[in-house]
Amino acid sequence: MAPIGMQKMVDIVNKHHDGATINLFVTSGSQETIFPAGFNKWRNCIEIKVQSPPKNNMANKEVIKTISEFLDIPINSVLIISGNKKRKKIVLIKDKSVDIISQKLTESFDGL
Repeated sequence: MAPIGMQKMVDIVNKHHDGATINLFVTSGSQETIFPAGFNKWRNCIEIKVQSPPKNNMANKEVIKTISEFLDIPINSVLIISGNKKRKKIVLIKDKSVDIISQKLTESFDGL
């Protein structure tokens, strides 16, 4: 995965009155769960791969759980606010700043 700089994070992680949002592109039914799994420059999203199928909200639940674990925050601090039934989603991270989330994601990309 190519490194992604803080400047590009400005387009992916956005300020929200309750915290910050992340633009995601979800691949469900993967062999393993990976976050971040890459950067989709055409969709301007961070990619996430989850093992769960997109049935009965299972993939969405795994997306929420995976992001909460990645950011070390409670599961109820992560909400899908757009794209509930689509691969491209906007996820709200309550009470976290854009800077904190952007830094954590950038460090994760730089380590690969």
